Amino acid sequence: MFSPHARLRGLVALFALLLCTAVLTACDNGDDIPGAGSADDTAGAHDSSSADDGGSSSDSSDGPDEPAGSIATNVKKKTGVPVSTLLTVSAENGRLSTVDVAGSGDVGALTGAISGDGATWEASDRLEPGTTYTVKAKVRGDDGDLVTKRQKFSTEDLTLDQQTYASVAPLPGETVGVGMPVIVTFDVPVTDRASMEQHMTVTTTPAQPGTWHWLSDTVVHYRPKNYWQAGTTVDVNLDVNGVAAGNGIYGQEDRQVAFKIGDAHIYKVDMKTHQMKVTSNGKLLRTIPITTGEQPKFTTRSGIKVIMEKFDAKRMNSETVGITGPDAYDIDNVQWAMRVTNSGEFIHAAPWSVGSQGHANVSHGCTGMSTSNADWLYHMSVRGDVVTYTGTERTIEPGNGYDDWNMSWKDYKAGSALS
Repeated sequence: MFSPHARLRGLVALFALLLCTAVLTACDNGDDIPGAGSADDTAGAHDSSSADDGGSSSDSSDGPDEPAGSIATNVKKKTGVPVSTLLTVSAENGRLSTVDVAGSGDVGALTGAISGDGATWEASDRLEPGTTYTVKAKVRGDDGDLVTKRQKFSTEDLTLDQQTYASVAPLPGETVGVGMPVIVTFDVPVTDRASMEQHMTVTTTPAQPGTWHWLSDTVVHYRPKNYWQAGTTVDVNLDVNGVAAGNGIYGQEDRQVAFKIGDAHIYKVDMKTHQMKVTSNGKLLRTIPITTGEQPKFTTRSGIKVIMEKFDAKRMNSETVGITGPDAYDIDNVQWAMRVTNSGEFIHAAPWSVGSQGHANVSHGCTGMSTSNADWLYHMSVRGDVVTYTGTERTIEPGNGYDDWNMSWKDYKAGSALS
């Protein structure tokens, strides 16, 4: 016979079995389930973000199931973000797994790197104007879940007058002389010179001390303390993209230029003896008879000059340098011409004055020599070779060519915005 007490015990046992089964079902969600707490960045990801969110805080919602991981950036507004911003993304309550920052239009991706502890990501470059950026970051939360967060912001739009582009001389891969300065020219004036100069570096092999010197708001030169050592490799890095240049103007486009220093060519012109001594790496190669500017009207300037450009043939018209009237000249096809000043002084072949070369100064300011000597000198010379002139009271004016070496090292350093 079935006992009531036995029936009661059976019901109790059945209830206990059902309760145990329910507990096991609720607790059996551990590491053996793929993606739960896994190191795989694609498993178990939750995308609870909005692509339109911006600002410095995460776009987490208030739902009770929201994972702990989130992000923050150093962007404080959604529009009009300064291009000088160096974007950073920080993980909150977790570690960054991946960070992708895409720019609109042709801008493309903004590159950067995550720190070793996964706490932050920092961009490797500043921002581009008039661009919408979308930040997409995956964060492994402290709770083990992987979440995807997005933010979007737009930079200020700049006119061309609010952007300054830099050009650099020498050219990439060029071999130049020991007196060649690094020349950076901006197309829009830079008034915050210190800000810009902080992002302009020159590295040399072998190492040699040097400094920048501003000639104006658009032109800045760099030279070493002494002439470059022959064989030096020079690397110029202008990390100026997005850098504030003052008055609401920003640098645009970085520049990297590497060039090499050739042999140490130094030419010494004595305008009293009418001779040029040509040396290379300290060795005298040739002494050339020359003629320079007739005094007092056309006196050639004394000082340290540098070859600026070369022409195998050039028309020389005195009107371009202000010489008119009975002293004017217009000579076509002047051979082997090398410029040493902005004001029109050249070294060139002067077959018409061979009789005076080595004896008298009869030119309008240029350094003339025979065609054969000019040919030889032209083909051994490069831009940046040094030509020193002595023998007259007239000196080269500041800015009249590459006159950097006429200034003491102390005065040259004083021309740096960071001195």
